[in-house]
Amino acid sequence: MSTPKRKPGGGMTVREAGQKGGETVKKKYGPEFYEMIGRKGGQATKAAHGHEFYEEIGKKGGKKGGEATRDRYGPDFYERIGQKGGQKVKQLIEEGKRAAAAAEEAKLKK
Repeated sequence: MSTPKRKPGGGMTVREAGQKGGETVKKKYGPEFYEMIGRKGGQATKAAHGHEFYEEIGKKGGKKGGEATRDRYGPDFYERIGQKGGQKVKQLIEEGKRAAAAAEEAKLKK
């Protein structure tokens, strides 16, 4: 990573200035403002580029993200998260069965 570029005289970096401006806007207009402008931007992009645009960037982003994750964590990572997911599903199924049995039992007691 490169060193942040400072203005002559020791001023803020561009990133620091952006963060400061963002905080000022957030204080003035609230977080809802960002939701509103984000939604407007998304609608404008959809109108300009159409559905296919989102499909294309989704495919690129998914592939790049998957490759980056693979490179960063290795193949064992997928095995570990797969096991965790399977254990969680098993737990939820068992909890659902217990809840259904309890509901049935309560129904029979009435």
